[in-house]
Amino acid sequence: MKAVNKFNQLVLNKYNLYNGLFMSLPYEKIENIGMLIPILESLSKKGYQEGKTPTEIINEFFTRFTEMKTDEEKNNFLFRIIQYVERQVVLFDSVEDASFNNLKSESAKEGLFGIMRISKSRGKEDLMREILNKFAVRIVFTAHPTQFYPPSVQTILHDLKNAIEIDNLTEIDLLLQQLGQTPFINKDKPTPLEEAKSIIYYLRNVYYQAMGEMVSDIQEKYFDGKDFNNFDILQLGFWPGGDRDGNPFVTYDITKNVAIELRTTLMKCYYNELKTLRRKLTFRDVEPILQELSDSLYSIMFTGKRYLKYEEILQPLLDARKIVEDKYHGLFIESIDALITRVKIFKTHFATIDVRQDGPKHQEIIEDIFNQYGLLSKYNTASKAEKIELLTNPGVVVDADKFEDLTKETILNVTQIREIQESNGEQGLNRYIISNAEDIYDVLNVYCLFRLCGYDHDAIIVDIVPLFETMKGMNGSEATMSDLYTMPVYQKHLARRGRKQSIMLGFSDGTKDGGYLKANWEIFRTKETLSKVSDANDIEVVFFDGRGGPPARGGGKSHRFYASQGKNIANHEIQLTIQGQTITSMYGNVDQFKYNCEQLLKAGVINHIFDLENTHFSSDQRSLMDELAKISYSQYGDLKSHPQFMSYLEEISTLKYYGKANIGSRPGKRGNKAKLEFSDLRAISFVGSWSQLKQNVPGYYGIGTAINTLKSQGRMQEVIELFNKSAFFKTLMLNSMMSIEKSYFPLTKYIKENPVYKDFWDILHNEYELSKAMLLELSGYKELMEEELQSKASIAIREKIVMPLLTIQQYALQQIAKGAENKESYEMMVTRSLFGNINASRNSA
Repeated sequence: MKAVNKFNQLVLNKYNLYNGLFMSLPYEKIENIGMLIPILESLSKKGYQEGKTPTEIINEFFTRFTEMKTDEEKNNFLFRIIQYVERQVVLFDSVEDASFNNLKSESAKEGLFGIMRISKSRGKEDLMREILNKFAVRIVFTAHPTQFYPPSVQTILHDLKNAIEIDNLTEIDLLLQQLGQTPFINKDKPTPLEEAKSIIYYLRNVYYQAMGEMVSDIQEKYFDGKDFNNFDILQLGFWPGGDRDGNPFVTYDITKNVAIELRTTLMKCYYNELKTLRRKLTFRDVEPILQELSDSLYSIMFTGKRYLKYEEILQPLLDARKIVEDKYHGLFIESIDALITRVKIFKTHFATIDVRQDGPKHQEIIEDIFNQYGLLSKYNTASKAEKIELLTNPGVVVDADKFEDLTKETILNVTQIREIQESNGEQGLNRYIISNAEDIYDVLNVYCLFRLCGYDHDAIIVDIVPLFETMKGMNGSEATMSDLYTMPVYQKHLARRGRKQSIMLGFSDGTKDGGYLKANWEIFRTKETLSKVSDANDIEVVFFDGRGGPPARGGGKSHRFYASQGKNIANHEIQLTIQGQTITSMYGNVDQFKYNCEQLLKAGVINHIFDLENTHFSSDQRSLMDELAKISYSQYGDLKSHPQFMSYLEEISTLKYYGKANIGSRPGKRGNKAKLEFSDLRAISFVGSWSQLKQNVPGYYGIGTAINTLKSQGRMQEVIELFNKSAFFKTLMLNSMMSIEKSYFPLTKYIKENPVYKDFWDILHNEYELSKAMLLELSGYKELMEEELQSKASIAIREKIVMPLLTIQQYALQQIAKGAENKESYEMMVTRSLFGNINASRNSA
């Protein structure tokens, strides 16, 4: 309980203090709203325990505690509550973030230093340095903006966190007043460029500082400032503006403008740091060098048309450093070293743009081009060898003006990649990711596009990255990569790319397709298989994981996940996507970013240095995992095939409201079919809808049945031993506990009275109860998340804060279902309540 007491002292008590201040502020001419919100929260909690419906709770609230009579008055008041609670979430985020460093455990504070200390004691200090000099962590920001804070609110959150850290009550009061009057909602859907700028805010205000400090710390702590040359140890990737998968609004112009925005913002960062540096290095021989560089950066900042090469920025700084060292006693040399370090990290790209497109779309584009140039019939009748030859040496260079729509856009985009590499450096854009990859042709189609756009073989300075995200894709990935590795033309391409192959394995769609346990186990096994086949072909394979916020989308405790993977999985780099609430909750300020990046580095390094017994799977353990995954998959498959599965999501959940929320630039579903099909569902809205219902089905469904089936066979002890001895299995189970902890079925218990969906709700509820019981028995815990009591306490407070929102949302859905008047008002109520619920969860989509 010590951890919980510490959390209550540092977070809960402060939140209550500042929340009292916030709730007493006048707002929108509604008196006493600050007093009424806690009443609605208490009424909701008590009402659900008594089996009341959301409608009954809301009606009781208005009857007992207000004098409002008309629907218009009541609805306006409910909207005010939504607005208030949204801002309470921001306040709690700020308080919790301000306490971040003080909440860390002593072992967590040690980070990499703890590994170095153990390495020294075991004579492996040099090995750790060797690993750090070649290992890398790449954080990739994705174009899935499920964090709804607009830039103005991001700034308030940042300033509020800083004010809370030093208990500046006057500043906190002003910021809370500002928060109360600042709009949270986009009037229109953001463009892809606006999405990119929203994330570039963090690059400029957090990561530029954090990464420079962290790499400098590594140099100083582990290398004594010498013999460290791995300035790519931390990297940033960027999907906004390059991710075309299902987003017709990402054009080649958008990609170009995002590249300009990244480069220009970086030059501003360099200019500002150089401006500070010049105030120190006022020496006769140094001033002209830095002035000239400063003038060049200034010109770039305001024109965006010309650009400097990486060497043109670095060399003047190196020249100035040498002069300072030789002639001025090294005065302020640590300041110039800090800027040199950042230039070596970020070069001229800041973050690497990844292009992504759906594999089947490439096939359509290739066929369109081949048809235009008279190659389609030859292609359709070709043997496998002839197809490979045609796709790698098509013999024509296309004219974009001969095409329309997607084909034209794709040609223009592929053509401009070399221009972006010229302006931002090779790392500006050097990866092309293929969603839904299933065979060699998905990779060769992209290779062909480069050839059709006039690239010679050796000019394709781009990694082609297949994303195997479905069960079918993962099952066929070994054959696909074996074929590619032994294909002469692709062998030469890999040789030019340093014999390195990046591969993505999909968490989001894998879980949606196969269920939580099956998807994670298949991904684990697929990584082992692809590691083996890559090693056999002398290829360094790098796995790039699509990890969303919640466990159902590959989230949860990422560092624990990577530390559990063992030596059979290639471990050259850790690459993962982050998005939405994960950006602000885990990487939203300098301290959080440095801590979580260090934990990822620690997770990657530890398997190189130590032989961890709990990362090995015996043959019996593998068989047991297979059994559990198979049973879980079958149970989840039965749920998916249930005749009410899709209609439940459409009619009972908030699924269709995601598209109305002006969240992001992408359409809410794939394709344009009138009837929604399972394959059309995007993982974000799919998982998010279950989260809004507080049912979180994708995060645990099937686990309870799987464990209970083995228990009924008298084999529970086998599963318990697996939990205690396998770090990977334990990680999955602990993440599922988080999904269950965030569930609250009493919220939707009223569906038991629904003649259509009552039995379906029972199916969901029964699996929830069974999974909870089985996980407690498996772990021996008395309560869920027993090893993570601070996180559990945070979840409890957040759930308490948004309880009024949940009640209002379900009330509005009930009104819509019964055909009440003012349908548009209730639909807006549902949509608006999405924001606070998701932001409060921090990893719900």
